[in-house]
Amino acid sequence: MRSPRIFFLAGFMTTLLPALPQQTAIPPLPDIRELMHEVQEHQKQLEKVRENYTYSSLQTTQDVDSNGQVKKTETQEGEDFFVNGHVIERTVKKNGQPLDDHDQQKETERVTKLVEKAQKTPSDQPLEGQSISVSRVLEIMDVRNPRRETFRGRAAIVFDFAGRKGAQTHGLAEDASKKLQGTIWIDEADRQVAHLEVSFIDNFRVGGGLLANIQKGSNFRFDQTLVNGEVWLPTGAEANMQARLLLVKNMRQHFTESDYDFKRFHVDAQQAKDAKAVVEGKP
Repeated sequence: MRSPRIFFLAGFMTTLLPALPQQTAIPPLPDIRELMHEVQEHQKQLEKVRENYTYSSLQTTQDVDSNGQVKKTETQEGEDFFVNGHVIERTVKKNGQPLDDHDQQKETERVTKLVEKAQKTPSDQPLEGQSISVSRVLEIMDVRNPRRETFRGRAAIVFDFAGRKGAQTHGLAEDASKKLQGTIWIDEADRQVAHLEVSFIDNFRVGGGLLANIQKGSNFRFDQTLVNGEVWLPTGAEANMQARLLLVKNMRQHFTESDYDFKRFHVDAQQAKDAKAVVEGKP
């Protein structure tokens, strides 16, 4: 026969069971293509909010020799703002020095033309050059290893991707995408790209290699963060590029961009060509 003590302990443990914390069910991972569609839709919803923000950027470009030694460093500082979903950058300094009167005038003319073009260009189309939508990228890519991680204190959905060699592509941007592999971090709550890392897994020839040959191993990363609890804005980027230009010149560059000093301002209607920020406060 079992001792009374065993029955007592069993009864005591039973009374504790309802008080034990219950595990929260972990939701299943979303379909990656559906997730990226949500990212695009959320981005569109934020476009108008972004046009109420301006920020500063510092870009540093270093020419590097074959031994990794820096041969030359150039910097450029700018003021960035958005027009119709397009980011516009006004250069204010080069190599730490403010632009002189002549260069300021040229920069004003350049920015004015860009603003006019941005106002007429749909937000999902590039201002200059070729572009490729996220949904189209996923058609060219093989997606694998979806998972959850904590990224900068927030829940993120992460997955790897790589270009599919047999994919049918059209245009330079799509052709280049077949040569890429990388990893992307999506903020799970806000459905925004928080971090991206991508690299070339093969050489990519432009113009059959006559114009340029981007070397395998060239890579790029990009970061965004939530500002003022209402809008995601870029915080920085970094790239290491190796290429051969016009079959003659080898180029090795290390590029970094730091974005900071986010400010919120009001505009009456559309972004004016010479708009100035009326600062409400910094995040």
